[in-house]
Amino acid sequence: MRVILILAGLSASAGCNTPGPAFRGIDPVRISVGKSTFDVRVDGTRAQAIRLNPEWAPRREAVAPRAVAAIEKVSGCTAARLDGDQVVIVARLDCGDGPPPAPRAVNYTCRIDPYGGGYADLVCEPEL
Repeated sequence: MRVILILAGLSASAGCNTPGPAFRGIDPVRISVGKSTFDVRVDGTRAQAIRLNPEWAPRREAVAPRAVAAIEKVSGCTAARLDGDQVVIVARLDCGDGPPPAPRAVNYTCRIDPYGGGYADLVCEPEL
């Protein structure tokens, strides 16, 4: 019975620093800021910080500044926008290049090609 309890405890703690789907396969950088320890993963203009250490009833407002400091230290960028809770925080990064360019508007010319039985194809081509 003791073995089962130990295995259950190990299984439950195994997922504590598992990244979200967008950050899988990225090696974390472990960093401590104040009394918090984070695994930080950076993927282009996004970063994820997972708090690893136990803290008694932390609020997001108390943990977020430490997570931001960890993300900014690891990424070298500014955390422009935050999302998440007191354990997993995801940040949108501003690395000094400014916002990405807006997509160029594209106009299309479309035609209907009937092929019988009341069915047709809608064929659209971008205007150059």
